[in-house]
Amino acid sequence: MSGAPIAWLGRPVLFAGLEHAEQLDYREHLVVHGRLSPMKAEDLADLAENVDLRGRGGAGFPFARKLRAVVKAAARRRTSPVVVVNGTEGEPSCLKDAALLLRTPHLVVDGALLAAEALDAEQVVLGVTRADTEQSLRRALAERRSTRVPVNVARLPERFVSGEGSSLARGITSGIALPRGGKVRTSDSGVRGLPTLLSNAETYAQLAVAARLGALPYRESGTPSEPGTVLLTLAGRQVVETPLGVPLPQLLALFDLEIGQGVLTGGYHGKWLSPEAAGRATVSRQSLQSLGGALGAGALLPLPNTTCPLGEVLRVARWLADETAGQCGPCYLGLPALVKELEAVVKGGGRPALEAVESRMKAVTGRGACSHPDAASRFVASALEVFDEDLQMHTFQYGCGRPVQDVLPMPVMESAGTIVVDWTLCEAHGLCTSVLPEVISLEADGFPAAGVMPVPPELLQQAARAVDRCPALALKIQ
Repeated sequence: MSGAPIAWLGRPVLFAGLEHAEQLDYREHLVVHGRLSPMKAEDLADLAENVDLRGRGGAGFPFARKLRAVVKAAARRRTSPVVVVNGTEGEPSCLKDAALLLRTPHLVVDGALLAAEALDAEQVVLGVTRADTEQSLRRALAERRSTRVPVNVARLPERFVSGEGSSLARGITSGIALPRGGKVRTSDSGVRGLPTLLSNAETYAQLAVAARLGALPYRESGTPSEPGTVLLTLAGRQVVETPLGVPLPQLLALFDLEIGQGVLTGGYHGKWLSPEAAGRATVSRQSLQSLGGALGAGALLPLPNTTCPLGEVLRVARWLADETAGQCGPCYLGLPALVKELEAVVKGGGRPALEAVESRMKAVTGRGACSHPDAASRFVASALEVFDEDLQMHTFQYGCGRPVQDVLPMPVMESAGTIVVDWTLCEAHGLCTSVLPEVISLEADGFPAAGVMPVPPELLQQAARAVDRCPALALKIQ
């Protein structure tokens, strides 16, 4: 993953300079991009508004509104805010933020520092989950020697839920990366309860580019309504920078990819496009949404004609269920139940199984502590709509006759290891032994009987599931 190939269409702005180097150090970064002048908070918000800069992590929330919300919260509470870069990217189909942090880390740091200085923030925190991105950022900060605003790198558990906004803020504050729930925005109360400007790595990199170019030159790429470029991960293996507005079929064809049976847009929290819809789509938020898709986290995953669509969907749904934080019923109980019913549909369960899937999707929607159960349900519902013909064959016949070729990327554990219990975190929930009874047994008080437990290679996947299910994050695999 760290070596994902990079390409660009048109004029590159984020990956400029990488045609000559694998990574830009600080000196090379300044040669390519130049120095960045400070800006006042309102001027920075105006710039972000003029180029329609939106969060590139999934939700697409306007950056200018976030920035102004933090300004107001900090003034109201008479305190200094915090700026957070979300570089966790816990989804196996997404590599774009990792590519930025590994290849052009200074561009991300530039954008974060620009925002922090405008806000008079007390610190910048770069949140990551991977060892290589952590090392890349620490090396980049060492190259700078000093910054006007203190910058720290925070390493969180490598799991999907770590990237949720409140979970990231909570993880930076206490080390427990779990969604907070409720309706409190990080712009009001984030890291250590302070107003927090939180956005993903690409958003800050785009901000740094727009600040250097100015609004009009920045708008020379893209479309009038969606200017600039966007980073995309194609088929889970190729990162490309493209102007917004490029026809989707043309983009895929340039990288020897075909629409096939449909295209998953926006990643595993995104939506499927039918072949007909994908053939008419352009790479833009407006176009994808109008056709039933989503730009989301910038992942595009075409599904070849040779694999079983529902089998692939079931694999992803199972992974999404395993990635639950384990702290609310709709997620911890509802998603595994949805997977069980979906599995029955794939195996030919008929109308009762299909009705059970629809019931489970309704049961988890709108009731979770974060958006994860809603998004997982939306992913399944979109697949059932786009792959309706395949659904009929599985539900009422004997399946589609195609094998599941594991086309959609999943994390792979390559070697056996050991489960280790952090006794300072363990709260005796007992969820781990229900997932991995072959390895973890409990004492009478509900705590694990051992602190270090070897895991056979054939049980590694279950062990990873047990680690993810621990609400207190008290387990890890070594």
